[in-house]
Amino acid sequence: MDRRVAAEVFPPGEFIKDELDTRGWTQNDLAHIIGRPPRLVSEIITGKRSVTPDTAREIGDAFGVDPQFFLNLESMYQLWRVEQTKTRNVAVSRRASLYAANVPVRELIRRRWIEPSDNIDILEARVFDFYGIKTLEELPKFWPYAARTSAHTLTLSHWAWMARAKKLARAVSASKFSDSGLAAAVEPLKALVHTPEEARHVPKILADSGVRLLVIEHIPGTKIDGACLWLDAKSPVIVLSLRYDRIDHFWHTLFHEIGHVMHKHGLIECEPFDINIFGDTSTRPDGGPEGQVDDFASDTLVPKKELDNFIARVSPLYSKEKIRGFARRMEVHPGIVVGQLQHRREIDWSHNRDMLAKIRQFVIGTALADGWGNAIPVPAA
Repeated sequence: MDRRVAAEVFPPGEFIKDELDTRGWTQNDLAHIIGRPPRLVSEIITGKRSVTPDTAREIGDAFGVDPQFFLNLESMYQLWRVEQTKTRNVAVSRRASLYAANVPVRELIRRRWIEPSDNIDILEARVFDFYGIKTLEELPKFWPYAARTSAHTLTLSHWAWMARAKKLARAVSASKFSDSGLAAAVEPLKALVHTPEEARHVPKILADSGVRLLVIEHIPGTKIDGACLWLDAKSPVIVLSLRYDRIDHFWHTLFHEIGHVMHKHGLIECEPFDINIFGDTSTRPDGGPEGQVDDFASDTLVPKKELDNFIARVSPLYSKEKIRGFARRMEVHPGIVVGQLQHRREIDWSHNRDMLAKIRQFVIGTALADGWGNAIPVPAA
């Protein structure tokens, strides 16, 4: 038999198995020839046991092959395994660095915002491309001012949501933006607040005023309600999470973000996120830019003077009949009145929840929506 040279890295058992097949021998035949237990031969062939000098000599004699050939195969195979282990360890270390930086890798993959890969080079490249960075060291620079001025603890999950919004926003068409155009859109929007179904018209009304609307499901733990961002000085974008599927949440958050656009918030140094602005653990501020737009949203839906008068006349006996009557007079859905009374702590958050109509299905039916099992392909830059 010609002496063979290993061109690929594989365990000696692969060669032994091929040779047995060529000769028509079984593993038991070889075990009987070399005087060894069948189990030993089986474990060498399956790579569970290494070839020793003794077994190399015995198998070499059986096949008429220099025993050094088997020892060389074993040595090359073991060295290859060591290199593979080192490579895996490096990959593990680099993958751990992504997680240590709090990059929500699994969430990005689950939401199909990046494609999965077992290759750490490819995975890193996809994460960096998603965030628009080149190295992990750039992450602290990802938001140069908001991280210092935010009233909330911002994480890379917040900025993943924002990065997704920026990528998708360019796929939304809108007319030329003007302050007067947006101001003129407020009344047509207010005319829709009496029933959930009318929310389907919101994306077009905003687009006609020059504002792009996106709906992106929030990332667990972020408590993002919405955001105002700008693609450039004349291209505002409103992003909603709709993390509460209720009519009062949608309309209040929408007008809250419209207020941000009107004041050019997010265009200069102002935190773009609106976090936990709604619900029984709301962190709505009483003053500053956030308080200003929050008051604008509330007053646009139900004028403060009218609500104050209603509270003075009815409190604390807020029956459903009285709430519906006031809502009809204000030309809003009763759920919006319930939401405002809850925020004013006039009624408990658990009361009248049956009046808080669901609205998400009507919004995502006409807006560019990403989430709830649906992922939008991002157009090439």
